[in-house]
Parts: sequence; C-alpha cells; structure tokens
Amino acid sequence: MAGFIGMALSYGLSLNLALVFATQNQCALSNSIISVERLCQYMNIPSEAPEVIDENRPEPSWPVMGRVEIHDLKIDILKYLIEADDTPLVLQGITCTFEGGHKIGIVGRTGSGKTTLISALFRIVEAFEGKIVLDGVDISTIGLHDLRMRLGIIPQDPTLFEGTVRYNLDPLSQHSDQEIWEVLEKCQLRETVQEKKPGLCSLVEQDGGNWSMGQRQLFCLGRALLRRYQILVLDEATASIDNATDSVLQRTIRTEFESCTVITVARRIPTVMDDSTMVLSISDGKIVEYDEPTKLMNEEGSLFGELVKEYWSHINSADP
Repeated sequence: MAGFIGMALSYGLSLNLALVFATQNQCALSNSIISVERLCQYMNIPSEAPEVIDENRPEPSWPVMGRVEIHDLKIDILKYLIEADDTPLVLQGITCTFEGGHKIGIVGRTGSGKTTLISALFRIVEAFEGKIVLDGVDISTIGLHDLRMRLGIIPQDPTLFEGTVRYNLDPLSQHSDQEIWEVLEKCQLRETVQEKKPGLCSLVEQDGGNWSMGQRQLFCLGRALLRRYQILVLDEATASIDNATDSVLQRTIRTEFESCTVITVARRIPTVMDDSTMVLSISDGKIVEYDEPTKLMNEEGSLFGELVKEYWSHINSADP
C-alpha cells in the first residue's frame, strides 16, 4: 500500500486522494485473489451422480401416477459442504406419502427444512439415509437426467436465459409454434409477446432483464405447461410477484394440472389453504403434522393453525 501511496503522490494527488486510490487498488487485488480461491474450490467439488445409468432407465411414460413415497429421509448438507463428520441433520427422518394427483402444501418457519426436502426430490442434495420413491422407482438408482427431466418446478426466482422467447420456453425445440402460442395464451402472455414485432423471436436479455418479475414467473409456468409434468413443484413461486400474477398462476395450475401431483412450498398461507388437499408441517427437520388443512385448522396447538394466525395478524397490522 505504501508503494501505491508513493506513486499517487508522485502524480501530484493529495494525501487523502492517494489513500483512496491505494484502498481501491487494495480491494481490487483482494477481489482478484478471492476469485482465484473460489475457482480452486469449484475445481475440487465432487461431481454429481451420472446423468444416465444405462442399465437402470425408467419407462418413457414414468411417472404416471405421481405418487411420492418418502422413507426415513435424513439429509446432512454440511457433511457435503465442509466434509465434516457429526454435523447436525437438516432433515431428521422424514416419512410420509404424497398420493398421486394430490395437492400438497409444505409449511414451516424459516430454517425448518422445507427447501431441503424439495432439493432432495431433485437430488440437488443426496440422502444421508433413507430414500424417495416415485411411482415405485427409487430415485437414487436412476440417472439425474432421467429424474430431473420428469419433474417440473416453478422456483421463487424465475430464471430466463439470453436468447428468444421461443428458446426460453422450448430450449430443446420439441414443440410447434402453435403449441407455444397456446401456452402463452393460458399464461396470459400472448398479447404481450404479439405486441413485439418478432413474436416468438422477441429478445430476452440476460436473466430476463427486459421482462418484469411477474412475466418471468409466467414464462416458467409456460415451460411447465409445455412439458406436461405429472409432478410439479412450486418452491415459494408466489413470494416475489404481485397478487394479480399470483391469481393467474394459481388459476392456471388449478385447471391445467388438475390430475397431477402438485407440491407447494408457500409463504402465502392462503395459497396452501385454498389449493391443498393435504398440508405437511415441518419444524427443525421433523414432521410435526400431516393432514387435511381444515382438520389442522381446527386442531388445538396445530403448527399450521399458528402459522395461519401469524400470517393474518401480520397482514392486518400492515394495513393502514
């Protein structure tokens, strides 16, 4: 740093400006060193499981019913992150069954393990113990490509890629223009896309910067509609969008995925109350309750009932 200050002073800068100049260069150097450190860390991350296991591939139509069986599932994320033993379990023996075609709401306070359970379904994190079975197939025995291509997800932070509208909805070019326009109609995006002269070739900037948050979320819905997943996951998909877009999203899912298994992790409790046939309440990585929402609402001491009361209390206090 002394060298930077000396150089700055030699150009006639004041001592204060010289200190600022030196500090900026020191920060830039530190950031560059950290970048190299992160790169080295990523180079040593263990690879995921194989994309395809030739001797154990599911049927092309799998899953048909959308039945999800979770058997004594235990997840230890820290074990993979810091390669340490005796770290606390994030999920501590989850056992339950989501029947095919049911609408499951997963609730719990921050850090309870909701997102970890969804991550285990897609094998973003691997099970420490236990297993998940989809329509009779243990997901740990098949390739990641075969698993993830059969599951749909609408995430909290919608992801769009630089390219065109068509590419973002159908990156593998498996559907016709007519099918894509029909999906845009169902997502209430048809008029918006038609107003742009290139239509389906309209530009999508990196991260979808030239589209609103609500529109990006509806594009993710469009992807799911095109693929017609038997199992669809909504990971707090309505947390960052306005009420109008939320209504479009929920109404479309209710009609278009009526016979599918829909698993919803929701912050907006009314979403779970209105659309779920069953509610799974999680606390500290354990199942607290799993039953119909109306029954849980009437059950004294129910965690779901407490979350409902807290939600409406927060909404009422926020009203002017």
